[in-house]
Amino acid sequence: MRILLLSNAYNSLTQRIHVELAYQGHNVSVELTLNTQVMAEAVELYQPNLIIASFVKMAIPEVIWRRYICIIIHPGIKGDRGPSSLDWAILTDAEEWGVTALQATGEMDAGDIWSSVNFKMPSRSKSSVYRTEVAEAAIQAILETIERFESGHFIPEPLDYSREDVKGCLRPYMKQEVRGIDWASDSASTIVKKIRAADSQPGVLDTIDGEAYYLYGAHQEDTLKGTPGEIIAQQHGAICRATVDGAVWISHLKQKKRGEQSFFKLPAAMVLSESLKDIPELTRSLKLSSTCKTYKEIWYEEKNDVGYLHFDFYNGAMSADQCNRLKTAFLNVCTHPTKVIVLMGGQDFWSNGIHLNMIEASENPADESWRNINAMNDLVLSILTATTHLVLAAMQGNAAAGGVMLALAADQVYARRGIVLNPHYKRMGLYGSEYWTYSLPKRVGHKKALELTNNCLPMSTKVAQEIGLIDDCFGQSIVSFRQQIEAIAQGMAQSPDYEHRLALKREMRLTDERCKPLEDYRKEELEQMKLNFYSSEQSYHVARRNFVYKITPSETPLHLAKHRQFSHPSEKCAVVLPNAKTSQKSTLGFLHR
Repeated sequence: MRILLLSNAYNSLTQRIHVELAYQGHNVSVELTLNTQVMAEAVELYQPNLIIASFVKMAIPEVIWRRYICIIIHPGIKGDRGPSSLDWAILTDAEEWGVTALQATGEMDAGDIWSSVNFKMPSRSKSSVYRTEVAEAAIQAILETIERFESGHFIPEPLDYSREDVKGCLRPYMKQEVRGIDWASDSASTIVKKIRAADSQPGVLDTIDGEAYYLYGAHQEDTLKGTPGEIIAQQHGAICRATVDGAVWISHLKQKKRGEQSFFKLPAAMVLSESLKDIPELTRSLKLSSTCKTYKEIWYEEKNDVGYLHFDFYNGAMSADQCNRLKTAFLNVCTHPTKVIVLMGGQDFWSNGIHLNMIEASENPADESWRNINAMNDLVLSILTATTHLVLAAMQGNAAAGGVMLALAADQVYARRGIVLNPHYKRMGLYGSEYWTYSLPKRVGHKKALELTNNCLPMSTKVAQEIGLIDDCFGQSIVSFRQQIEAIAQGMAQSPDYEHRLALKREMRLTDERCKPLEDYRKEELEQMKLNFYSSEQSYHVARRNFVYKITPSETPLHLAKHRQFSHPSEKCAVVLPNAKTSQKSTLGFLHR
């Protein structure tokens, strides 16, 4: 079936829907809802059987919804209406929430209901719930809607607030007056809830030292205390502010717009650096209990000969300093008397590679880009050359660009079913590094490696497993995924042929090094990256700036808009593999036999 996917941005939910529908065999084309004329034009060009609007901020034009069935994916329970659905659900402590697939009409969110899927509301940030529970429920609702649409005889349910199962209501856009924090009376849990209800957009507007900032990335603190509202500690870029009953950590700030000058999110301590000179920098042990309430980016746990190294970086971005700290932590756990190391990442993101916001904020973005990519390479190299342990990558959340290649440095790669992978760099104007020219062809072959890096399309974990990019995908929830990862890691550590597997790993590394040293891959990649960073051709710097400042594109990229491709020349391929020696896939299957 021909499905047109309309979205305000090609965000995580839209990508998830895109890859899922494509996997189901549907012919999917995407159009960004830049204006009503663009939407109408896309419909005329594509003539879809069905339209799905996954993330829209403007009304679907009447000329579209009167002629076509157009399904709106609303992140709320039956009857919920308004643009701040998840915000209100978090702020009002909703125990259950959901996703409703409803038909577009002249009234926002009031159309007939085709499907509705509910879930237990977790205690996490809005963006986290959106990427996990909402995404899962949306897929279920969409697939059920498509099945009903294809049957030809389903009659959608009119919105009727007299029905017992219609528990939502119309709520207004949540303004900052509602989100605002009263540091003199709000508890730590209330403040965390308010910030989480606004993360990642729009943030909670607050005042620090007389300046207006939006707050993001809230974490409750167990032990620190002080005068409510005061900053009492800092750690790895986050600040800790005292509350009436404890304290909260805030990881990121964004200055409020001043006239025509816009700002973007940065680590809170970096934004407030001048006023934090007398604020102590905390240092804590790498071994922190998973139940400990505090701010932690990197922490470590051990159980039954297995070490679990967690790294949870905001939005998956990894600065040079974060890469260096993670590398130090990894090398440290390699000295422990364990047998298997599991790289856990974070539950929202595995990694998205270099930190574009930090680069944009630096005095010399080209130099900071170079510093960051070399730090990423050093981290990846430490994993590729770790011969003391078997290393597993457990991808709980989405990954992109260098973040995908970071996972491929492990001996075995597992992913939670339903996350989205973007194994390419080209849309950011980059050739890419992180030893991708070694690890990607090793898993999928040279032809497929070039296809992935040039097509610039997201990939489902099911497809990633089928082509050999990852070893397996499982677990509908984060809890079930972690349980299965623990069973796999312990089974590997306790296997009678563990020593044989480790010896084979060492032998394979020596064989690969003799064939072509890792240093050669790195040198070749960095030669291309240096051109991206330092040449007069500015595509990377322009793409990065547009990404950081959230500048809306002037048109839908052609690799997404199939309906527009016939009238445009194909984009040039910018990625080639240097000195390819083999197109065979890796034989790493031995590690989990």
